[in-house]
Amino acid sequence: MSRKCDTVVSPTSPAFWRSPVRGPWFTSVLGLVLLFGITVLFVTGLLSYAAYNPGLSPVNDKTPDKGLLGFYLFGWPTRPYWLYRLTQGVHVTLGITLIPVLLAKLWSVVPKLFALPPVRSLAHALERISLLMLVGGVLFEFVTGALNVQLEYVFPGSFYPLHFYGAWVFFAAFALHVVLRAPAAVRNLRRGALRDNGELVATRPAAPTVSRRGALGVVGGASALLFGTTAGRGFDGPLRRTAPLAPHGWAEPGSGPAGFQINKTAASRGIDPRETAEEAWRLVLDGPGGTVRFSRPELLRLPQHTAALPIACVEGWSTSDQTWRGVRLRDLAELAGFGAGAVPDVLVESLQRRGAFRRAALSAAQVRDPRSLLALEVNGAALTPDHGYPARIIVPAAPGVLNTKWVARLTFGDLREAVR
Repeated sequence: MSRKCDTVVSPTSPAFWRSPVRGPWFTSVLGLVLLFGITVLFVTGLLSYAAYNPGLSPVNDKTPDKGLLGFYLFGWPTRPYWLYRLTQGVHVTLGITLIPVLLAKLWSVVPKLFALPPVRSLAHALERISLLMLVGGVLFEFVTGALNVQLEYVFPGSFYPLHFYGAWVFFAAFALHVVLRAPAAVRNLRRGALRDNGELVATRPAAPTVSRRGALGVVGGASALLFGTTAGRGFDGPLRRTAPLAPHGWAEPGSGPAGFQINKTAASRGIDPRETAEEAWRLVLDGPGGTVRFSRPELLRLPQHTAALPIACVEGWSTSDQTWRGVRLRDLAELAGFGAGAVPDVLVESLQRRGAFRRAALSAAQVRDPRSLLALEVNGAALTPDHGYPARIIVPAAPGVLNTKWVARLTFGDLREAVR
């Protein structure tokens, strides 16, 4: 009877956890990989938020109650033109690649969640609290991020504030955990895999089916597979064919001048073709000179300029460089009444009726850049409805949602002064 009872153990008993793979060395290797990777994720995530220029205007600011959490914000540059394509591509690709490492790390430390007594000292209490916040925070960030990448907007609110505030809560717990555990992790790595002992080591290990180094190889192989099926979204040419898991990362959609990726179609945004017809549509310019209206043929008669720029989106995908042609924003600012050299901010308004960023603000630096256009053509042909016909914004290094499609009005002025 006693032998039968000995075999009945609960998760709070060390004997319940029998995998011979678990141990401080295995956990420490995964932890150090995540230490580097999550730090890069946090930094590139903050850069992504800065790229929206949330301090410029409330229309760009999706986290208006951020307070001190916005201390690092700065005016997002337009050079190099591929900057956002790089930073957000790294953010999303690295996040997907780290999923197997994260799952293995959580598996390796799950016995700690059931260990008794729950608190042994003040330091242990802080570690337990940080661990609970860490596990909850990292699951929230990775799950919402992965869903957003796949264009599955199933969140109980806007993705932007959820992911932003969640990142700060998670990273605070992560930093505390690193401070408490980094010295032990370094010691565990120095001991080596062959002398692994102490916490997390099974008291009654089962027969091994794989070594700890072999388990790390499996985790690394899974991460390499996810990298290979995701990273192609941010590259040109054949590499896109290696990204079946990435929306818009597979083969180019169609052929011809308009054969490149889009996120939102004209129909999905409520664009009425009658509004964009040449005889009906007018671009409205507002500025010190009053209100001016231009038809599309009148815009085509203005000096035209060309810029080769990609579109890069928060989901991590990007197009290759497309050749855009249209009127420079700084030239339109002059037509709105600003003298040469007096380049203002601009508020862009779209015809779209549904979805975020129906309005978007661009800074004076973005308006000033000679590659910033009100594009009328792409790759030698008129824009298609899904690419923003009759006119769209294209700005170097800006997130895709700031490259507003179906533009109806441009209001030039100091948006910071307008906010005050």
